[in-house]
Amino acid sequence: MRYFLEFAYKGTNYHGWQYQPNATSVQETLTKAITTILKTEIDLVGAGRTDSGVHAKQMFAHFDYELEIDVHYLTHKLNSFLAKDIAILDFHKVHDDAHARFDAKKRTYEYHIHTKKDVFESDNSWYYQHDLNVDKMNEACKILFNYIDFECFSKVHTDVNTFNCTIFEANWKQVNDRLVFTISADRFLRNMVRAIVGTMITIGLEKISLQDFIQIIESKDRNKAGFSVPAHGLYLTKVEYPFLRI
Repeated sequence: MRYFLEFAYKGTNYHGWQYQPNATSVQETLTKAITTILKTEIDLVGAGRTDSGVHAKQMFAHFDYELEIDVHYLTHKLNSFLAKDIAILDFHKVHDDAHARFDAKKRTYEYHIHTKKDVFESDNSWYYQHDLNVDKMNEACKILFNYIDFECFSKVHTDVNTFNCTIFEANWKQVNDRLVFTISADRFLRNMVRAIVGTMITIGLEKISLQDFIQIIESKDRNKAGFSVPAHGLYLTKVEYPFLRI
């Protein structure tokens, strides 16, 4: 039987989701925990990979197990077993061919910035104190909907067949000292959200224009786009599947 594991994690102490040969990953930590408790070797396949330091408010991984799972028991047991920076949210029994990565139809990320120094946010949000033109940054968001090829925001030398992504939502919202960028798409390239945010920061600083932003996208050249913002402000907030109603 195939199950989807729904979970969340604070990425500060992990080198991303995916297995790393000489570093601690979320995938390795979760796999060891479930294998220990179920007393059988478990192989977890994630919905995607997050970089070192990136957080997830909702993430999924699938695995196969021959017996019926007691969801409440296993959730409680794992949450007691795991460190405080990983939380098991639920288990979902799915059809045998369901795939956590390939069946995801929509993913949503948020990037958090705080503009006033806050000692409690140092691991959870990027402190950036310069004044930004948020209206201009939202104008740049509208430009994203006109394109599907985002090679200019992709990490170079990645093993992808296409740089095409369909963006469903992109906007900036500011409430007092908190600035949050939200973006949803069918898929994301490596480092894509952090590169988009960094480029929009330069727009907010009025160092480049909206026309420059268009030219950057059309160039398909990562060197022409802006800097990559720090990982600790980035959150994977939602992954959606056609067969799951959560």
